Amino acid sequence: MIGIAYAMGQGGAASGQGGGFAAFIPLILMFAIFYFLLIRPQQKKAKEHREMIANVKKGDKIITSGGIHGTITGMDDNTITVEIADKVRIKLNRANISGLAGSQSGKNTDTGKDKTS
Repeated sequence: MIGIAYAMGQGGAASGQGGGFAAFIPLILMFAIFYFLLIRPQQKKAKEHREMIANVKKGDKIITSGGIHGTITGMDDNTITVEIADKVRIKLNRANISGLAGSQSGKNTDTGKDKTS
């Protein structure tokens, strides 16, 4: 009786070893899906944001991460001076720049009309 139980135990273990790598295939597929749908686009967007921050210059109209619209009037290594109204200037870190105000559409932000008209 012990010999029968021993023989049955060996056969079950031998067939289970072939499925070890097959158990990792769904995990590998899930990682690939996460990489292409989440990780890679996020890295691409972060790279574009770093390039945009590095390429801003005086006179550019920007939007800060707090939603403040303004024009860059001065720059330093880590800070920028933004004019948000006549004779009202604030200093911000470069990392607070969310985007360029003029790059979102072909419309003039003051009147809502196209620039061509």
